[in-house]
Amino acid sequence: MILTKIFPFLLWFKGYRGESFKLDLVAGITVALVLIPQSMAYAQLAGLPAYYGLYAAFLPPMIAALFGSSRQLGTGPVAVVSLMSAASLEPLATAGSPEFIAYSIILAMVVGIFQFSLGVLRLGMVVNFLSHPVINGFTNAAAIIIASSQFSKFFGVYVDKAPHHYETMIRVAQAAMDYTHLPTLLYGIGAVIIMVVLKKINPKIPAVLIAVLITTLLSYYTGFKNDAKVDIAAIQELGVAEKVQAFNAATTRINDYGQERAATGNAADELRQELKESGHGGSSVELVALEAKIATLTVLMDQAKEEAHLLRKELRGLKFEALKDGDNYTFYPKQNIPGSVETDGATWRIKVKNSPLDPGELTLMGGGAVVGDIPQGLPEFKIPELTVKSFFKLLPTAIIISLLGFMEAIAIAKAMAAKTGQKIDANQELIGQGLANIFGSIGQSYAVSGSFSRSAVNLQAGAVSGISSVITSVMVVITLLFFTPLLYHLPQATLAAVIMMAVIGLVNVKGFVHAWHAQKYDGIISVLSFLVTLYFAPHLDKGIMVGFALSMGVFLYKSMRPVVAELSMHEDKVLKSLEHYRLKGCRHISVVRFDGALFFANASYLDEQVAKFRTERPELRYILLDARGINDMDASGEEALAMIVERLRAANLGFAMCGIKGQVMAVMERTHLIDRIGVENLYPDTESAVADIVAKVHNDIENPLAECKNCPLVKYIPA
Repeated sequence: MILTKIFPFLLWFKGYRGESFKLDLVAGITVALVLIPQSMAYAQLAGLPAYYGLYAAFLPPMIAALFGSSRQLGTGPVAVVSLMSAASLEPLATAGSPEFIAYSIILAMVVGIFQFSLGVLRLGMVVNFLSHPVINGFTNAAAIIIASSQFSKFFGVYVDKAPHHYETMIRVAQAAMDYTHLPTLLYGIGAVIIMVVLKKINPKIPAVLIAVLITTLLSYYTGFKNDAKVDIAAIQELGVAEKVQAFNAATTRINDYGQERAATGNAADELRQELKESGHGGSSVELVALEAKIATLTVLMDQAKEEAHLLRKELRGLKFEALKDGDNYTFYPKQNIPGSVETDGATWRIKVKNSPLDPGELTLMGGGAVVGDIPQGLPEFKIPELTVKSFFKLLPTAIIISLLGFMEAIAIAKAMAAKTGQKIDANQELIGQGLANIFGSIGQSYAVSGSFSRSAVNLQAGAVSGISSVITSVMVVITLLFFTPLLYHLPQATLAAVIMMAVIGLVNVKGFVHAWHAQKYDGIISVLSFLVTLYFAPHLDKGIMVGFALSMGVFLYKSMRPVVAELSMHEDKVLKSLEHYRLKGCRHISVVRFDGALFFANASYLDEQVAKFRTERPELRYILLDARGINDMDASGEEALAMIVERLRAANLGFAMCGIKGQVMAVMERTHLIDRIGVENLYPDTESAVADIVAKVHNDIENPLAECKNCPLVKYIPA
């Protein structure tokens, strides 16, 4: 039993037969056919080269299956986690740079450590802190952000990212209106059509793989990629050389300022530590000078970035036509081609990234973008260089990614378990996901999670055990070893189409309506989470944090002001809320029900409500506290209850309690509150309490017939 707890995959082989292996083999291969192109697309969404998606699809599916509790959950790169990984790391390094790649791998390690720790400590319930309305709002916004982030690849345009996602989309729209690469757009639309049509014909057809194969073959045979490397002298337009020189100077300054700021930041951190250890306080003249230098360098970097952005935009906006003579090219401005020159008719653009341009070897694009070279072979296995400083720097982001990723994974696992009858252990699943990220990072993977689409494919294909995920990993290994050269001509527009089709399923408008119908405040929280996530994108954590804060605020408000209802007899002879059912109450007896734990945050609220009932009923003689809804009571709650008893007794009013739970009764016994109330004033149920109190109070009135004949409590009390 202990062995299967540590190695849950041993349970796979109980009653496992040859027929089961055939089903797992088919399912594993089917999932791999979807995973391979999807993983490459999601890697680019994470700001990484496409082949890092294959690295993330290598170890994680197998490790998660071996140590998780679900036998059909397909783990690997997913859209939301990929986007969050990119968004959280962009302030630290340039997307696609070696530093960015290193941070992505380290982040996967931190995510894995956090998830594994939660699982080992049996803290899987922490995911409950993210409410469904918040997740629904966030997921819908993330789906829109993910889909729209692929528009630039769809239209074949290149823009710099703005501080906000909607600003980036404005730049994309402006660039697309200026010039759209039509073949790229056709490849993207064609890939979408292929996937939609094939899914309608038969959902089991590997539509993604077929779209990839068709567009890659077309790209290869039509020469979709058409780049040329030339000397800047081949460009026949005045001012290009000066713009390239200015751009190179700006990017060099950004790099220099960045290195100097990093060195200054390290020096400031070391000095803070020295001051802390020496006991001289947290500041000094030298530290203030270093902080001022960091602030100055930040401003200089921002200025250089803005200058580089404007120059990059200008260079990208230049359009040329080419005169080809053998292997030599001459490029003329599209709007100023000499009449005697016969060009190829294609539109050429300068390829400009974030690094300086080589004037002797400028890349001009006359076609569309493809995946390009993918290193053949398995990734290098090494433990990421995780330091205490980098761990705590990435931990806040890792916590959000961990919880979001795990919520997605466990929701998928439970949905499948409902169909298969399998038992899901949330803590074991956390361990599996955590180990998948830890071992994945050793194999150069970025953060991963459970995938809804691939898990559904796995289940539909008949997967019996996690062996299907092991086979999926083996298929990825075979691809890395032998088939990566075949992916060179895969159009980037196809990968964009794959992502857009995958995230369509995340859009769930009905979720907003459902939340609103359940509770209006849930609907408002869901919509606000959606809007905040959209506005602050790519900083997606803002939407989660705002939604979490609103949910906790509502929870605390409801805890501080629980339902305190005054009860009266309904026509069906059951005590119900006087206000809700518009019932008539007794003038002399108030039956009060308190719903929730009676603790420090709401103890005074009960006192306020009792005081209100006394004010509203001048002829009140008795208060019965229906304690069936009180499931716990702390010292503050007990003190408040004792004060209520004392004040009522001082005013010659009666007080009794009924339906007291065992844990509340135990507190009352330990504090001797039970003696102050009197055992004779404690009743096992509401009916006996009301019958006894009605008899006491109404028989004590001088003219009971006149006073009591219309009292609702008397009317429905059994004779």
